[in-house]
Amino acid sequence: MNVLIIEDEPRAASQLQNMLKACSFDYTLLHIIDTVEDAIEWFKKYEVPELIFMDIQLADGLSFEIFHKIDIDAPIIFTTAFDQYAIQAFKVNSVDYLLKPIQKDDLKTALYKFNKSKKQTTIEPAILKRLLGSIQESAEREGLLVREGNGFVQIKIIDFLYFYSQESITFGVTTSKRYIIDESLDHLFGTLDPRQFFKISRSQLISKKAIQKINPYFNHRVKLSILNPRDQEFIVSRPKTSDFKKWLNT
Repeated sequence: MNVLIIEDEPRAASQLQNMLKACSFDYTLLHIIDTVEDAIEWFKKYEVPELIFMDIQLADGLSFEIFHKIDIDAPIIFTTAFDQYAIQAFKVNSVDYLLKPIQKDDLKTALYKFNKSKKQTTIEPAILKRLLGSIQESAEREGLLVREGNGFVQIKIIDFLYFYSQESITFGVTTSKRYIIDESLDHLFGTLDPRQFFKISRSQLISKKAIQKINPYFNHRVKLSILNPRDQEFIVSRPKTSDFKKWLNT
């Protein structure tokens, strides 16, 4: 089984290979590619592999950009540390995804689906349009409708320091006030600019401008000092720490 890995983090690529071996998946690794540009050049030169593992956020952009230049007639299992990129679209199109940190059982399930189908799978234009549309929405959204008293007001996205969920309620916090938001945290994150907001845990996402200080924390995590914390603790979960540091540098 010829496999191509498109992943910009060496550690993640290594972990994926180890997990494939642990799953007794017999494969030959063709190459590990870490950028959109290199992936496009690789596909121009070589035959399409039998299976591709593709990270969504690469060193020079989103892997969806590859499909603008190259027709990839091969099954793809997407991997991502972020869950805002219209993940359900992959399922509809028979393309699986793995949310980082990858769990062995999830990988086994994805490999089972692949072995069962053994079909060449491409991303249909309609699906790709939805994916790119989701990204475009993130770039264009400027305001958020929030509850205030018995009515609603619109608050600019740039005014929010962070968002969090508590007892199934989503809250957004500015420098002076907390608002209730009628969207799930996951859906909200999917409409925000990923360059400005990062989901540090299942229940918290923050903006870059809210961060005052980054402190080492036990078990290789980091704890953040945030503007207007409102009795919240902001600790970046261990699986997200590496991506969080990369995000800060972009």
